[in-house]
Amino acid sequence: MTQPIESPCTDFIRDIIEEGQRLGKHEGRVATRFPPEPNGYIHIGHAKSVCLNFGIARQYQGTCNLRMDDTDPLGESMEYVESIIRDIRWLGFDWENRLFYASDYFEKIYSFAVELIKKGEAYVCSLSADEIREHRGTFTQPGKESPYRNRPVEENLDLFARMRQGEFEDGAHVLRAKIDMAAPNIVMRDPIIYRIKREPHYRTGNSWVIYPMYDFAHCLSDALEGITHSICTLEFENNRPLYDWIVERLIEGPRPQQIEFARLNLSYTVLSKRRLIELVQKNYVQGWDDPRMPTVTGMRRRGFTPEAIRQFCAAIGVAKNDNLIDVSLLEHCVRDDLNDRAPRAMCVLRPLRVVIDNYPEGQLEQFECANHPQRPEMGIREIPFSRVLYIEHDDFMENPPKKYHRLGPGREVRLRNAYVIKCESMVQDEKTGEVAELHCTYDPHTRNAPPADGRKVQGVIHWVAAGQCVDAEVRLYDRLFSIEDPGSEEDFTKYLNPDSVEILTTCYAELTLKNAEPGSKYQFERLGYFCFDEKDSKAGKPVFNRIVPLRDSWAKIAKD
Repeated sequence: MTQPIESPCTDFIRDIIEEGQRLGKHEGRVATRFPPEPNGYIHIGHAKSVCLNFGIARQYQGTCNLRMDDTDPLGESMEYVESIIRDIRWLGFDWENRLFYASDYFEKIYSFAVELIKKGEAYVCSLSADEIREHRGTFTQPGKESPYRNRPVEENLDLFARMRQGEFEDGAHVLRAKIDMAAPNIVMRDPIIYRIKREPHYRTGNSWVIYPMYDFAHCLSDALEGITHSICTLEFENNRPLYDWIVERLIEGPRPQQIEFARLNLSYTVLSKRRLIELVQKNYVQGWDDPRMPTVTGMRRRGFTPEAIRQFCAAIGVAKNDNLIDVSLLEHCVRDDLNDRAPRAMCVLRPLRVVIDNYPEGQLEQFECANHPQRPEMGIREIPFSRVLYIEHDDFMENPPKKYHRLGPGREVRLRNAYVIKCESMVQDEKTGEVAELHCTYDPHTRNAPPADGRKVQGVIHWVAAGQCVDAEVRLYDRLFSIEDPGSEEDFTKYLNPDSVEILTTCYAELTLKNAEPGSKYQFERLGYFCFDEKDSKAGKPVFNRIVPLRDSWAKIAKD
């Protein structure tokens, strides 16, 4: 796969890399990695890290590995591994033959733990989880040493080997690094580096009943792969001393350098994997690929393009401090990308029947329409025109205000790429009083031409010919949450947007969309950008997801 090409970037991480190269660190070599835990689908925040790690590797002619940090068997699965691989490839990045798993290193990581024990820098602790927590101390008070801290090396080696052999129940013992129970950084107060966990691993099966903690396995996996720059988000900043402590004691020669950057926080969105799992498992959404989800697979199904996501990640840059990015910037990048590439089409979402009384019955005309107004190379299509049409219900008002430029009694409007029509009368539903049908006349001399008498016709509306269109379902997706920062709320589900999707089952699309390709994207004129939904479309009944409106409607809501 060809890696996406963007302009070289500059930021504080690249400044660190360039300073290291100037000093001759790692002999000028740059090796990064993207290390997801395979316990869920990756989201837009992960996409930022993907773009950063692979982008740095490309910019400095280095390498970027993909590694599954699969050290906790509970919740991990091949489904998640496969989704991660699929999503990163879709984003446009390639790790060549450098796909690794932390579970590949379990034997080596175990031997590192044994080495720490032999050095007197790790011990088997038999305190319970609650007791370890009590001994840890607080931010203002030092911790207390475990009564098992000074076990002889031989006893620790024996107990650790028996832990591996499965002699003890979960929680009976843990292996802890022996560092400093009075350290100001609580992370350094004899952290747990191994625990007993009788859970089958999706790759190693029942071979192991003890598993290394993430903090122990992650840095050693980086070192084993020859990573030079371990780039991670700010929540790992306090763990950096532990990262360095471990590699300094166990790794000879050049060691990886951990560098932290601000994670992506996106408005009207939650990016906590725990909370995304809750949304899926409690059926607040229809799975990981729900188009309202911030997962890469959800955004792909909705119709976002990899180019737009990469453009967004480049636009927000890399910061040292957390901040909340407005989701409208992401939507702008999507809109900007699709404006250039999406062919135009017409679709009526809330149809109102129109009969053109002076148009010959049985006559059918074909109108040529450009697929893209600024890109003639995209060609033209033919749209049928008949006596009976459908227009948007919103394009007619019985009592229109002064600046309303669409149809009303006695008013004229131009049908896109066709004729000028005039509303002569309307038919109302006897029970509801709602307008059910319009009767109009057309000016036959206005086919793609202004009226001959010079009168002004300001409004232009879209339409489809009845009987010469495709029945479609259209899903109008909106933001999943109704408040700007749902991630800051404990009960975040209280703020789910009840109008995050509106499903319209009786829509009519132009005939050219009958054979739309899975995932194909269009600008429905005057309505927004839409994507053909491969998952739910059926023969004769396509489903289209709204990707984004033509404009940011939320900007006006916020202003009001």
